[in-house]
Amino acid sequence: MEHKEEYNWTIEAKASLFDLRINEIWAYRDLLWLLVRRDFVSFYKQTILGPLWFFIQPLFTTIIFTFIFGNLAGISTDGLPKPLFYMAGITAWNYFADCLTKTSTVFKDNAGIFGKVYFPRLIMPLSIVASNLVRFGVQMLLFLLMMAYYYFIGAKFNITWAISLFPIIVILMALLGLGAGMIISAMTTKYRDLAFLVSFGVQLLMYATTVIYPLSEAIKKYPAYAWIIKYNPMTPIIETFRYGFLGEGSFSWESLGYACGVTLGLLVFGVVVFNKVERNFVDTI
Repeated sequence: MEHKEEYNWTIEAKASLFDLRINEIWAYRDLLWLLVRRDFVSFYKQTILGPLWFFIQPLFTTIIFTFIFGNLAGISTDGLPKPLFYMAGITAWNYFADCLTKTSTVFKDNAGIFGKVYFPRLIMPLSIVASNLVRFGVQMLLFLLMMAYYYFIGAKFNITWAISLFPIIVILMALLGLGAGMIISAMTTKYRDLAFLVSFGVQLLMYATTVIYPLSEAIKKYPAYAWIIKYNPMTPIIETFRYGFLGEGSFSWESLGYACGVTLGLLVFGVVVFNKVERNFVDTI
């Protein structure tokens, strides 16, 4: 008579792709704060000027953009003072770009920690977004000081009701950079060449966004290619940012809704892919 074995234990995966373990992330909130502090301190620990680089980088970029694109190339700024126009675009773009580039290498940069200690891996990209928010806040202060200066010298710009959308704009920039960054980070565990293309690709993407020119100018001069700029999800975000603070920009609820839809789609897909790859990335990194 054949003996049939009975098994008392069955080992199987309990977590699904959509199991984000939000409760664990909340339980590790102290770790999130420590990672934010670590990123801030380690980046400027051995620099001479320290946090002053928060001011220097956007200020010098604004000066260069004003000279090259505003004066030499003569690109329109919708009647706004050139430095103020460029500072608005640079401030918004820098936050998105920093979130994207730093999140895109999170697996590669933290392989040693991920392989030794358990914690919700989603904490790491969230800490990057939070630490970059500090830098964004400092650069916003510089932008507001520049606004105050041009106001007192009688420059033409005006704050509109759309400034109330500022918190939504910040969230959209953070989530867009987070979602796209997590997708790229998941892909770099198998295709490491992508890590070398990210910084270069972000620079190219900036020129397809309304950082150095208004959307109205792109539509006017290059109507055949303006759709590339128009359907870049960062374009409605920057245009709304300018419209709120400076009173100029191609704002529409339809465009902003489009940016929200793309951001949500990239975020959901990014979290799902990140959640899948983080289970076995140590074997492939």
